[in-house]
Amino acid sequence: MKKLIFLFLLVGITACKNEPKVAENKIKEDVVFLADDKLQGRQTGTQGEILASEYLVKRFETIGLKPKGTEGYLQSFSFKPKTDPHKEVEFTTNADSTITGNNVIGFIDNKAKTTIVIGAHYDHLGFGGEGSLYREEDKAVHNGADDNASGVAVLLNLASRLKIKNDQAEIKDKNNYLFMAFSGEEMGLLGSNYFSKNPTIDAESINYMINMDMVGRMKKDSTLAVYGTGTSPMFKQTLKANNDKFKLIENESGVGPSDHTSFYLIDIPVLHFFTGQHEDYHKPGDDSDKLNYEGMNLISDYIFNIISDLDDNGELAFRKTKNESEETPRFKVGLGVVPDYLFDGKGMRIDGTREDTPAFTAGLQKGDIVIKLGDSTVTDMMSYMRALSVFDEGDKAEIIVKRGDMTIDTRVQF
Repeated sequence: MKKLIFLFLLVGITACKNEPKVAENKIKEDVVFLADDKLQGRQTGTQGEILASEYLVKRFETIGLKPKGTEGYLQSFSFKPKTDPHKEVEFTTNADSTITGNNVIGFIDNKAKTTIVIGAHYDHLGFGGEGSLYREEDKAVHNGADDNASGVAVLLNLASRLKIKNDQAEIKDKNNYLFMAFSGEEMGLLGSNYFSKNPTIDAESINYMINMDMVGRMKKDSTLAVYGTGTSPMFKQTLKANNDKFKLIENESGVGPSDHTSFYLIDIPVLHFFTGQHEDYHKPGDDSDKLNYEGMNLISDYIFNIISDLDDNGELAFRKTKNESEETPRFKVGLGVVPDYLFDGKGMRIDGTREDTPAFTAGLQKGDIVIKLGDSTVTDMMSYMRALSVFDEGDKAEIIVKRGDMTIDTRVQF
């Protein structure tokens, strides 16, 4: 009988040893910590940013990533704040009048020739200031749960999953993985820009880069925007082959207002994932209780599958794309709306309006679709921007919007 019990125990222990380890999902836990008031909005160069970077270092250590910064996991960079918005920021080692930020960098070494960079910025706006859309006089913490605790949380989830996958695999992936939580993004992509000029691995070995910025507010129609789809010939078919959950909005350009741009500009293929703007964008209301965590899990699954699918394709070819930012008109006035960047119908759909602006005064509402501004027909975002660019402060203009089944013709004054 004792022998029989011993045999059952031995079988049970063996079964436990053979059972594959599964990555623990801490997406919500990570967002809640990073978007807590005690981090005071994680503005670059503040104590809140330091607390966030310390948390990320501990998470990287727990996951088992190797440090790949210049000092452990950290890559510090110092800069002088811009006084001229048209000039590039000046990185400097001079301590006078400088701000210091920290990229947090971890590595999975599969002894491969090529490396995939997976990134997301963890800084935000602190108590507001430049970049904030909050118009109240009282200062308030801008927690940035969607922007961009959401992207960092998905990055950590992917790091944990890829580490366990490669630890348990007899044949490891054909790429290494470099995970980067950038700082300085809100001040002008500073952390990623600094890394692109001072890489902690051989930049020639970077196969492609994946960026996640604001992936926490997936809408009911499961729309997911993916930018940079034209930067490598492999991307479009891979995105399509692995998609059975999302309504994809694709943009070919490798240039955009997030950290993937810094990598595209050194000839690296990029993909940037984004679930769209919302009424809490760059306001104190961007809190952790408003995020769609189920949607974030689906995005993590999707990116994991894309990475796995591309693993057998070797080093991806890089392709230059049309730089849409060079064609963007300059504005002397604004309408005062948050555009819905995920709208793929005709016109420009409004995702929100700000108080004391031409749009608010004219009675425009969230969900209205602008189809005409002044003498110009509006068919998409670019035509809307071109229409807006002709006006000066004090001008009046006709504006036509569709609101449900109604067409509303009114006037705005800039």
